[in-house]
Amino acid sequence: MIKITLEVCSLASGSSGNSIYVATDKKKVLVDAGLSGKRVSERLAEINVDGSELDAILVTHEHGDHIKGVGILSRRFNLPIYATEKTWAAAKEDLGKIKPEYICIINKEGLSLGDLELESFEIPHDAVDPVGFTLRNKNKKVSIATDIGYMTEEIMANLKESNLVILESNHDLEMLKAGPYPWSLKKRIMSREGHLSNDDAAATVVELVKNSVERILLAHLSKDNNVPQLAHLTVKNMIVDAGMELGRDLQLDFAYRNEVSNLFQVG
Repeated sequence: MIKITLEVCSLASGSSGNSIYVATDKKKVLVDAGLSGKRVSERLAEINVDGSELDAILVTHEHGDHIKGVGILSRRFNLPIYATEKTWAAAKEDLGKIKPEYICIINKEGLSLGDLELESFEIPHDAVDPVGFTLRNKNKKVSIATDIGYMTEEIMANLKESNLVILESNHDLEMLKAGPYPWSLKKRIMSREGHLSNDDAAATVVELVKNSVERILLAHLSKDNNVPQLAHLTVKNMIVDAGMELGRDLQLDFAYRNEVSNLFQVG
């Protein structure tokens, strides 16, 4: 059997549900499961993975588009769930009955799941204790940073030198301002506890490429306030302005709302 360092696949990304599959040669985990248990299992089957092969679910925060299927998957496949203590308290009611031995707390020290090393970092979002994750195996690193109101130094420090980053590029600011959402929702999305715009994501991409990031998946694109072509163009323009070139200095891909992404091999 060919040994892999890290495999990554977005099963879904957006306000209708989020879930990311990450695997080493020995461990297979989900980061969030914001679709129904059935839907997550169907998406896994598309990449030839059975739910029974999973080892754990990692939870970024308690919003429904990140935890909808977590409880049922834990019960169906006997999976431990890893979340911060505050997130557990906020999500407990929605997760349903979880076996005590499957309630696992994430803390600042990080943890090891076999050959998969996990660290969390704080993100600004309107949840009780939201986090992003870095996942490592050997000398390879994957980072996940979505649902971000603004880019912080701590987030940047964690994303640097990743082989692959899943980064939020939620909305085009002008589309959002002119769009159908009520003003209260627009303000929430644009706030420092909301979501990252295309412009902010593109500026982040430029800095990440300067810090040895090889591949980025733009994620959590809004159905109503963004389109992939616009997010791509915004990043491309900033990359070009910085004297870089897509395809040479950076591989740019997408995590899609309603379909499975490519299965990316890191290593």
